[in-house]
Amino acid sequence: MKAAYITGHGGNEVVQVGQCEKPAAAPGQVVVRMHAATLNRVDLYMRDSGAGITHHLPQILGLDGAGTVESVDADEPLLRPGQDVVLHPGIGCGRCEFCQRGDTALCVRIQFLGEHRDGTFAQWVGLPAAQVFPKPAHLNFAEAAALGVNHLTAWRMLFSKARLQPWETVLVFGIGGGVSLAALQLAKAIGARVIVTSRDDAKLERARALGADHAVNGKTQDVAREVMALTGGRGVDVVFENTGAATWPSALKSLVRGGRLVTCGATTGDQPGADLRRLFVRQLQVFGSSLGSLGEFRDLLGFVERTGLRPVIDSEYLLDDVHAALDRLESGAQFGKVVLRIDH
Repeated sequence: MKAAYITGHGGNEVVQVGQCEKPAAAPGQVVVRMHAATLNRVDLYMRDSGAGITHHLPQILGLDGAGTVESVDADEPLLRPGQDVVLHPGIGCGRCEFCQRGDTALCVRIQFLGEHRDGTFAQWVGLPAAQVFPKPAHLNFAEAAALGVNHLTAWRMLFSKARLQPWETVLVFGIGGGVSLAALQLAKAIGARVIVTSRDDAKLERARALGADHAVNGKTQDVAREVMALTGGRGVDVVFENTGAATWPSALKSLVRGGRLVTCGATTGDQPGADLRRLFVRQLQVFGSSLGSLGEFRDLLGFVERTGLRPVIDSEYLLDDVHAALDRLESGAQFGKVVLRIDH
């Protein structure tokens, strides 16, 4: 089968498109004929170094994806050959205390597609049946693929961790990136008020068109001051943060007393000033989060089906053009998900 894989670490020169062994059907496993996958920051990380992630070269990239079931156990109750499906990329061990209580996102031996095992930038993927879910009928394969990382991550952050309510206000940093756009869509879908930030006015305008109530340019405006003005000096109930050191001070200063900050990334640095006095005096809450459990993915897919939500797609590339897709993601110019179309 054709796949995009890394042969080492460096730049695009280590990313090749070539023939790999097609996964074989096995008991409890599903072989999915892939139609679309989306790019995530970890694809760049795996290309660049993969440091700290146990993997073997060559390694097929790609965390999320959507396709059609090719083979499945005859007694599998929820899936059938020919069914359109979307994938959950985090495979738990099933035996640790966290898996046994249903929170696979905390599994101590979790394996991610495209990191610890071969991923979705391939014509076929084999994975446990528990990781495969029916695709929401109104979504195309590119849109469905986008749910497996960004929307699942945002779902856990907003609703499982921060417990955002419809009457509350949330501040979303870095609009334009996939997880921040997912947060905007999900928060607006429940009726919450959303303030977004970006250093790009064009991205702010597009966010307003998607329903953002207010937009703040983090390059030309003081984010915390603008947020306080927009909230009558009160601050927001929830801050949705995924950039780290560069925005951390503004994030803390933007919160109401007792407010909640939830973070899933540190692209600008992972050692911000803690500002402990502000944390305890204002009784703020800080949550770390990553991906989401199988149960959360099921709930997200049901929500998407009921609300008609459609992920934002920035651009689509053929698998053969994976270098251009990686360049697009690395540029930071994208608004929404960069997609790979997997042709056969």
